[in-house]
Amino acid sequence: MNETGTEVKKGGLIEALFNVGAHLGYSRARRHASMKNMIFGNKGNTDIIDLTQSAQKIEESLAFVRSLGSSAKTILFVGGKPEVRDITREAADALNMPYVAGRWIGGTLTNFSEIKKRLQRLANLTDDRDAGTLAKKYTKKERLLIGREITKLEDTFGGISGIENIPHALVVVDTRAESIAVKEANDLNIPVIGIMNSDCDLSKVQHPIIGNDASRASVQFFLDEIVRSYREGTKGSVEKKSETAS
Repeated sequence: MNETGTEVKKGGLIEALFNVGAHLGYSRARRHASMKNMIFGNKGNTDIIDLTQSAQKIEESLAFVRSLGSSAKTILFVGGKPEVRDITREAADALNMPYVAGRWIGGTLTNFSEIKKRLQRLANLTDDRDAGTLAKKYTKKERLLIGREITKLEDTFGGISGIENIPHALVVVDTRAESIAVKEANDLNIPVIGIMNSDCDLSKVQHPIIGNDASRASVQFFLDEIVRSYREGTKGSVEKKSETAS
């Protein structure tokens, strides 16, 4: 793309970011030191995020997402705040990816071998329930207790029930709120695509998407862009394979 085309694309992204309120940070008192250079100014005690800089980092992060799509890599979506749980889950479902849309369980990544045992337990109980074999094996009271266990396991691990190995990358909504997930990813050198506001630590995220992480409209926009970029990467890979075959 030529220089003019690049500017038009960037300008369009900046306008879209502004329209969803992505420029609205938190108060200066809450600002993380690593975000100092990403702040354009302050209005009414609210930090205003520099959308020109943010747009550049977003484009770089989305390019990484496209590369994941081109290689069919697994992304784990993480968003436990009540206001973003449903849209986090919907974004993951759109790509048939695992998700944690609730409380992060410590060790989900760093102690994955133990987590897999819980996932296997859930799979076994669910299979027995669906096959109708619980009634043959257990009393009514035991089946009631098992049903409660299944519900608890599904609530805790349902979003990652089909995962066999640790993911290739994480998409994290609000890296400050999900700091444990970010730390585990960092410990294992798993890249983090972080939707993050002015109170987040920029040094902990390899692929930052800097903007308002408290607004559903803003977070929805970011998640939609991530889904779209991954699909673009997948489509590009398919087209490349088709050209090679022909």
